[in-house]
Amino acid sequence: MVSGSQQNVSGFIIQGFSDTPELQTSLFVLILGIYLIILLGNLIIFLVISCNPHLHTPMYIFLLNLSLIDISFPSNIFPKLLHILLTQQNNISFLGCMTQLYVFGFLAASEFFLLTAMAYDRYVAICDPLHYIARMSRKHCAGLITAAFTVGFVDPVAYLVLIPKLSYCASRLINHYFCDVTPLLTLSCSSTFSVELLNYLVGTLLGFSSFLLILISYIFIISAILKIQSSEGRQKAFSTCASHLICVITLYGTVFCLYMRPTTSYSLERDKYFSLLYIALGPVLNPLIYTLKNREFKFSFNKVRQRFLALFILDKC
Repeated sequence: MVSGSQQNVSGFIIQGFSDTPELQTSLFVLILGIYLIILLGNLIIFLVISCNPHLHTPMYIFLLNLSLIDISFPSNIFPKLLHILLTQQNNISFLGCMTQLYVFGFLAASEFFLLTAMAYDRYVAICDPLHYIARMSRKHCAGLITAAFTVGFVDPVAYLVLIPKLSYCASRLINHYFCDVTPLLTLSCSSTFSVELLNYLVGTLLGFSSFLLILISYIFIISAILKIQSSEGRQKAFSTCASHLICVITLYGTVFCLYMRPTTSYSLERDKYFSLLYIALGPVLNPLIYTLKNREFKFSFNKVRQRFLALFILDKC
C-alpha cells in the first residue's frame, strides 16, 4: 500500500501558519503553553486516579481513559507543529503523514464512544441506581472501554486503503498544520469521490450514532431527574452528569461546525484556527470541568500531593 503511493509522492510539505509569518513566535509560545497545560492537567488526573484505590470506580476509570486520550490527541499533532514553527522545517514523509492521519482518526473515534460509554454510566447511576454495581461491574466497564477503543482502531483503516491510491500530480503543499483528510483531498488530481463518500458515511454512522445514544441517555436522565421531589435531590442528581454534558457539548459543537458540511464550503485558512480550537479546547477544559467542584477528587489530589512532597523531603534528607 505504502510502496505504491511512494511512486507517486514520497512526502508532503506542511504549510502550518506560514501565511502569517509575523505570528510564528507568538503562535509557538501560545501552542507550547496550551500543550504544557494539557499535559499537566491530564497527567494529574491520571496519577491521582491511578494512585487512589478509592477512585477505581467506573466513573473515574472512564475519566482516566479520557485523560489518556486528551494527552495523546494533541501529542499526535502539537510536537510536529511546534517543530515547524520553531525551525521552519515543514517536510513530512508519506508514512509519517498517514500515521498522523490514522492516529488522529483513532483517537477521535475512541473519544466519541468513550463519552457514549460515560453517558450510559450516568444513565445507570441516575435511572437504575439499585442495579448500578451489577450493571457497571469491572467486567462490563472494561468491555465498554475496550469497545470504544476497538471502534477507534478500526474506524480510520479505510482511509489508509483509499487515500494512498489517489494521485498527487500537482503541489505537495498541505494547506494545514497536520495531515487531515480534507487538505489531502485538495492536493489530488484524481477523483476523490470514494474518500468523500467514506467521510460522510463515517461521520453519519459513527458520529451521529454515538451522538444519538448520548441524546437518548440524557432524555431518560432528565426525565428521571424531573421526577425527583426535592430541589436538593434534583440538583445533586444533575451535578453527577453536568461535567460530562459540558464535555459532550464542547466536543460535538466543534466537530459539527468543522466537518459536517459539504467540501465546497470549506475555508482551509479559517479552519486551521478553528481545528486548533477543536484539538485543544476539550483537553484543556476536561481536567478543569471534572475536578473544580469534585470534592472526592480534591481530597485524593491533596493526599497524592502530600505523599509526593514527603518522598521529595525524604530524598533530600
